[in-house]
Amino acid sequence: MATLFYQGHGSFRLETAQGKVIYVDPFAGEGYDKPADLILVTHDHYDHNCIDKPARAPGCALITWKEALEGGHYGQFTLGDIQVQAVPAGNKNHDPSCCVGFVITLDGVTVYASGDTSLIPAMEEILAPMKLDYAILPIDGVYNMDASEASHCAAVIGARHSIPVHTCPSDNGLLYDPENAARFQCDGRILVSPGETISL
Repeated sequence: MATLFYQGHGSFRLETAQGKVIYVDPFAGEGYDKPADLILVTHDHYDHNCIDKPARAPGCALITWKEALEGGHYGQFTLGDIQVQAVPAGNKNHDPSCCVGFVITLDGVTVYASGDTSLIPAMEEILAPMKLDYAILPIDGVYNMDASEASHCAAVIGARHSIPVHTCPSDNGLLYDPENAARFQCDGRILVSPGETISL
């Protein structure tokens, strides 16, 4: 069974049942020792883009917003049994022309890694029809939407489960704000603390 390990802030690690390892927006916390088969970076802000932090397996693939938006189109990528679809992201603090989210399919499970974003039309137009299993959404309310807006986004997207991350601004030194995370409300909510692993 695939797993998600939450490192803190906007960083997490996915692992397939076959042991393939994916890091998303490496920056925070611990747990970068498992060699990466794939590293995904949604945008170039320092708190999402520490690409040298994870150990790397031979042939490790790196997909950043640059590759994802090459040619002006949101790219699709296949790495063995893992599929990655880039999707729009952005808000007043994050230019949509250099930000993406990723829908990652592993072991038949779809995980939407939103990156830094607020409510955007793609959530209803692209993501909702995908009938996602997990949506991972930022809620800090400074650089991204707050918990209330993120709760609305979760309802629009309609994933089976939604997980709040980026629960506080990157410049306050914290990995996680449990009080703010608790403000995020939706059907199928899962609260995951830094250092915790869940089965997908």
